[in-house]
Amino acid sequence: MGVPDTGDTAWMLASSALVLLMTPGLAFFYGGMVRAKGVLNMIMMSISAMGLITVLWVLYGFSETFGDSKGGVVGDPGKYFGLAHLISGNGKAAVAASGSTPASDAVNIPLFGTIPALVFVAFQLMFAIITVALISGAVADRLKFSSWLIFAGVWATVVYFPVAHWVFAFDGVTGEHGGWIANNLKAIDFAGGTAVHINAGAAGLALALVLGRRKGWPQTPFRPHNLPFVMLGAGLLWFGWYGFNAGSATSANGAAASTFLTTTVATGAAMLAWLLVERIRDGKPTSLGAASGIVAGLVAITPSCSSVNVLGALAIGLVAGIVCALAVGLKFKFGFDDSLDVVGVHLVGGVLGTLMVGLVAAPEAPAAVKGLFYGGGFDQLWRQAVGAGAVLVYSFVIAGLIALALKYTIGLRSSDEDESEGLDESEHAETAYDFAALGGTNALGRATSREA
Repeated sequence: MGVPDTGDTAWMLASSALVLLMTPGLAFFYGGMVRAKGVLNMIMMSISAMGLITVLWVLYGFSETFGDSKGGVVGDPGKYFGLAHLISGNGKAAVAASGSTPASDAVNIPLFGTIPALVFVAFQLMFAIITVALISGAVADRLKFSSWLIFAGVWATVVYFPVAHWVFAFDGVTGEHGGWIANNLKAIDFAGGTAVHINAGAAGLALALVLGRRKGWPQTPFRPHNLPFVMLGAGLLWFGWYGFNAGSATSANGAAASTFLTTTVATGAAMLAWLLVERIRDGKPTSLGAASGIVAGLVAITPSCSSVNVLGALAIGLVAGIVCALAVGLKFKFGFDDSLDVVGVHLVGGVLGTLMVGLVAAPEAPAAVKGLFYGGGFDQLWRQAVGAGAVLVYSFVIAGLIALALKYTIGLRSSDEDESEGLDESEHAETAYDFAALGGTNALGRATSREA
């Protein structure tokens, strides 16, 4: 209990809104990458996460993530159930008597650090929402919407909330004891390289494997239908990511400033590196490559933004841009249909960013840790590797089990007819573009009456 710092509170409210904006940004990013007959379904999978995860979070998700730890594995779901004991009025500092103004005592409200507890609740909610939404990119054009909602709710409950507890729940902040990765392993994941990106990427891979390939893939090209959507989404993601990374400082301080800058540097470097790969490999740099490079850089710098200097951020961005640009081709080599490259960008980028903390962490950065290249030896590197590996394996296995359970009960995949028609029509009875009204062709490519 106490009186909140107004500057920190204002920054964290703004950061929460920035992170929420990332999910509509992701919806545009993913929506532009699919065909015209599936864009609404793709957008709906992201937007629906905003409603579903919000309800679960305020009921038990926050408590499961930040309640008192049960063996470092999961928080007590009952401690803050329904946000019990956190709803409060306005905190005020004590006022001394002055002239005709009487003295007044301080009005204390629940705090986590220097900010109202509810601001922290809201900030972390936005992380939970976008983590679930990220998974959807791996299963575009073929997953039943009802099965998506069930998968998302169950996965958030048994995977995201516990894993976020491992990574984000520090001893003595929201509960007496926190998660094992943050407090025992002491791996560094400032803003969610493991809890968000490796977690979502591994789940997307498992779900894609159980679901199977899209009809015609890989022989049929599945080209993005709206590249301006993709570019808009990438821009919104970059903008919102400042709340994601700099907001994770939970204060308007030097750490927020440092992470703001390293995020920018790594993202710019990754975009240029991706374009260079395209230029050498394909002969032309593309707008889709620029957007993908932006996201790869943002992903890779997420766990490491507090532990590197500018040179480290440049290195992480360059490596992420090159490696992720090459990694998106793995699905063709190994035959798994990761529709929108969740594995190649988020899983691979998350692993790279997490491991590179152990290499390029600089002692002058806010985390004050020495990586291998700064004389720190392999100590931090093995901690990063264990943290990344544990999250990857846990999320992949449990997501696969959830997907299999749905496949053999209510069904997971849309029918061949629905997939051919497009999920916008079959799942939502809508189309994104009314071509018929313009005298062109409709979303299924049939001639309109004007052309007849």
